[in-house]
Amino acid sequence: MTTAKGGGRKEAAAAALLANVAIVLNEPKYPENIGAAARVAANMGISQLIVVGRERPAAEPMRKLATHHAVHLVEALAWYESLAEALAPFAWVVGTTARQGRQRRNFSSPREMAPEMVPLLKKNKVALLFGPEDRGLTNEDLAFCNMLTTIPTAAFSSLNLAQAVAIHCYEVYDAVLAAVGEGRKQYRPKLAENHELEAMYGHVEEVLRTIGFLKETDYEYWMRSVRDFLGRLGLRAGEARTIRGFCRQFLWYDRKRGA
Repeated sequence: MTTAKGGGRKEAAAAALLANVAIVLNEPKYPENIGAAARVAANMGISQLIVVGRERPAAEPMRKLATHHAVHLVEALAWYESLAEALAPFAWVVGTTARQGRQRRNFSSPREMAPEMVPLLKKNKVALLFGPEDRGLTNEDLAFCNMLTTIPTAAFSSLNLAQAVAIHCYEVYDAVLAAVGEGRKQYRPKLAENHELEAMYGHVEEVLRTIGFLKETDYEYWMRSVRDFLGRLGLRAGEARTIRGFCRQFLWYDRKRGA
């Protein structure tokens, strides 16, 4: 009897953590892939599905691939026209990519990423971000991300969108079960949400432009580096406000001095 109760508590604890995970599909081309992604997400206990695109995807193809097991995710999916709006409430964003160019920062495998992510789930909303089937996430999309992950493959690196979602969802689910089973209590604090970080980045950029640090010729490189550095820190909301306060004070002083 004790074992059954203990098992129920662990299942509830796992469900509570997974409730803070969302799958975000940025501009998917085929509604069938959205339905297939919903199905694998539901299989792994993830119940939030977000789609970003110019138009709402067709419902029937999504329902067909989701099957009756995951049709509730399709019916409840959130749709946004912009990625910034979709990611605004999330404190940690994991971007998925198969491309490993010189301008892309360090990345982890899904298996390495998941144990790092799980301690955040107690107090933070986390998004797993996937790009379009034909091109993946752009550098502009990845600017919203705190960390990047790529699936190791033996040869051809491109995977079907639903396959990529399945692999990431499984690793997250497995890491959550491991954390709950071991009774880990090493949860991370409440972090700044994406919209708070974007506001902070805006003030930091304004200061760097004011002091002449950012030049038009290398603006993207340095601003991407600044965002990468600050994004990896996992700033709390108060810390983001402190940085914004410093920036506002500097800009106020600069305007006063120039008056």
